[in-house]
Amino acid sequence: MKQEPLKRRRPAARKRGRKQTLRAVVLSVLTVSVIALCLGIWTKLPGKDVPVGGIAPPEDALSPASSVVTPEPEPEPQPVVETIRFSATGDNLIHAPIYKQAARRAGGDGTYSFDYCYEPIAPFYAEQDVNWINQETLCTDELEPSSYPCFSTPGDCARALYRAGVRVFSLSNNHTYDKGASGIAATLRFWGSMPEDVVTTGLWKGESDYGRIPMQTVNGVIIAYLSYTEHTNGIPQSKAMTANIIYTSQTDVIEQQVSAPAGRFCSGGCTLGRGKQSYRCGCAACIGTKPCGLGRGSDRRYASTCIAERSMADCSRWQKGIHRLFPGKFCFHTGCRKQHGRCDPDL
Repeated sequence: MKQEPLKRRRPAARKRGRKQTLRAVVLSVLTVSVIALCLGIWTKLPGKDVPVGGIAPPEDALSPASSVVTPEPEPEPQPVVETIRFSATGDNLIHAPIYKQAARRAGGDGTYSFDYCYEPIAPFYAEQDVNWINQETLCTDELEPSSYPCFSTPGDCARALYRAGVRVFSLSNNHTYDKGASGIAATLRFWGSMPEDVVTTGLWKGESDYGRIPMQTVNGVIIAYLSYTEHTNGIPQSKAMTANIIYTSQTDVIEQQVSAPAGRFCSGGCTLGRGKQSYRCGCAACIGTKPCGLGRGSDRRYASTCIAERSMADCSRWQKGIHRLFPGKFCFHTGCRKQHGRCDPDL
């Protein structure tokens, strides 16, 4: 059988076919896009803050007030609490038997070894931030040691206290004038030779020196030290003395001194109590501002750093407390004896 040749499509028909195919593809794409857009809008419609179009506005544009930035509240300042462990000791009153034994312990070469006196209490001092002591007798390397009624103590005693941990020495008491002008000059030179971290209080070089308040910074806290005495066993201040104590009767001077650190640091109150007795002192950095009336007779004085010296007549009241602190370390006389004597310093 004879086959007929295939008919070729004309060019115009081919062009028309391509256009129809392209149109169909474009319509399909547009249809799919419209469907997808509608589905996107539908999923966004439940949110009332989402506009038609499916794009959520920024969170800070949802309300007029949202454009105002609210600062975070500042935290309330917390008080800074510093703890200071403070010990006070008194009286360091050196009689002849003590310094003679110290001389024997040193080997008799002219020096003195007082460490045996303070070794039992040194561990207690090591636990404190500040150790204060009432140095009842003059300390000097120049004068011969002497005992009751006019005391002079070898400087090695104070150096032993320093090794034990004491740094603050109160020099104002009823024995300060025991050796007159020469004793004052000698003890000033001695304390001037001690290490720089030693603080002394209670001796002032005249009225122009009353504004000098001995101070010490411990754990970031500034402590001021003042010390006064009621009398000096009848020995008056002489013009030859290069320094003097301040008596508790000089209330105008005391108020002036106490108000100086009070304005700069702190003020408050403190109570000293023992058994049925309680002594309240206004204080600035724990400095006594009112006489506490501690002890009997000679040792009523202002509280220095809110610690006041007790007279020997009251020693028995403290024995139980000492025994509790240092069991088995110290022994005591059964009673306190009153002694009488006469001083004859070089006034």
